[in-house]
Amino acid sequence: RCAGRVEIFHNKKWGTVCDDNWDLLDAEVVCRQLDCGQALSAPGGAQFGRGDGIIWMDETNCTGMENTLSDCLGRPWGINNCYHGEDAGVVCSGDKVLLPPMKGLGALSISLPVAGSAVSSFAPVRLVDGPGRCAGRVEVFHNDKWGTVCDDNWDFTDAKVVCRQLDCG
Repeated sequence: RCAGRVEIFHNKKWGTVCDDNWDLLDAEVVCRQLDCGQALSAPGGAQFGRGDGIIWMDETNCTGMENTLSDCLGRPWGINNCYHGEDAGVVCSGDKVLLPPMKGLGALSISLPVAGSAVSSFAPVRLVDGPGRCAGRVEVFHNDKWGTVCDDNWDFTDAKVVCRQLDCG
């Protein structure tokens, strides 16, 4: 299930989101951004475990219509009055298969502690050798390298996810 602690990748570092002002509208943006269906709940209080490191977002205030969590209003990046006992989470309606954590820019993930690691539903993607920013061959960043994506079972639904992830409509 698409559920867990919300983490966002900013300035080359993963960080958590504080639960101050965290609500179903904020969770709705996360679930949509990750293609995980609709938000069912927006648990706070580190219900999915405490993160570590920086807390990137606080006083997040989404309208529910934003394309990405980073589009929502809130305190400036990294400015907060929180501790990891206040990490925000989401429970979405989707049953997406989760992938190992990846490095990326502007990335968002849902993370859960699992056997000493974390799971993430985000893999950084890019389009290359196309006529513009929103067309080209799909590549995924994994193990500090970019690689191509095989077209076996690739369809319009997959393409829509990539387009949304790259803010290409």
